Amino acid sequence: MAKILIIEDEIGISNFLTQGLEEEGYTIEVANNGLLGLEFALNHKIDLILLDWMLPKLPGIEVCKKIREKNTQIPILFLTAKDTIQETIEGFQAGANDYIKKPFSFEELLERIKVHFRKSTLNEVLSLGNIIINTKKHIVTSDGIIITLTQREFELLLYLVHNKGRVCSRSEIIENVWNIHFDYDTGVIDVFMNSIRKKLNINKDNDIVKTIRGVGYIANDN
Repeated sequence: MAKILIIEDEIGISNFLTQGLEEEGYTIEVANNGLLGLEFALNHKIDLILLDWMLPKLPGIEVCKKIREKNTQIPILFLTAKDTIQETIEGFQAGANDYIKKPFSFEELLERIKVHFRKSTLNEVLSLGNIIINTKKHIVTSDGIIITLTQREFELLLYLVHNKGRVCSRSEIIENVWNIHFDYDTGVIDVFMNSIRKKLNINKDNDIVKTIRGVGYIANDN
């Protein structure tokens, strides 16, 4: 079964998560500060990380950034009481895959973990015009040139390509890409879309990824 690393300094939370996840069949490792968590993540085979934001010795946001420098594929889920739009964006831009606000339901956390493991099993090569996406190797190329995207940018682009030819609403995107199932400021999507367009040199009016004003986005080959 998959191995999950919990980087959390609150013993009660880490014990609760360890017990619950081990009962679900996962192998659990625990680090109680940022430096230990980072060292373990970089030197062991881990399938998913649950990462607290506020950690001693090294903040979770820095742990996330340093892990992403070495590993772009491992799912990282923030567990945090921080919930402002700016903090959420900061976490995703650091490379996090998901953002779960404390206090949280264990059942919700478990379902999100399962979602990320399902995503990681995808093995396909997709295209959008001159853009090629290799989901297994986590590589995006444009005209043959490798383009570096953050984890969240990659997932957003992948979702639009999977739904090519269909308008994807902002509420749908925030639910399926961000796994947020409640009323939420969807303006965060525009931040990531602007970054994707800049990196892939996609004009805002280009039909490859077109904005549908007041609704969302649509990806097309032409």
